[in-house]
Amino acid sequence: MSNQNQMTTKDKECHFCVNNVSDIDYKDINTIRKFINIYKKILPRHRTGTCSWHQRKLATAIKRARVMALLPFVKK
Repeated sequence: MSNQNQMTTKDKECHFCVNNVSDIDYKDINTIRKFINIYKKILPRHRTGTCSWHQRKLATAIKRARVMALLPFVKK
């Protein structure tokens, strides 16, 4: 197998760590929408590149935004 066929993955840096964001607000819908797919499901860490600490904070913010009706639970 040649080395050209093997995919080389570049480690993604956490969006929140790079921008020095300490708290993820559930009211910041524009930022949160980048981390959900078209079916309104939360994207996993390996797709978004977030660290585990920010991924947990992000999931909590998305769930709070859904309960407050700022984000839909499912696609219409």
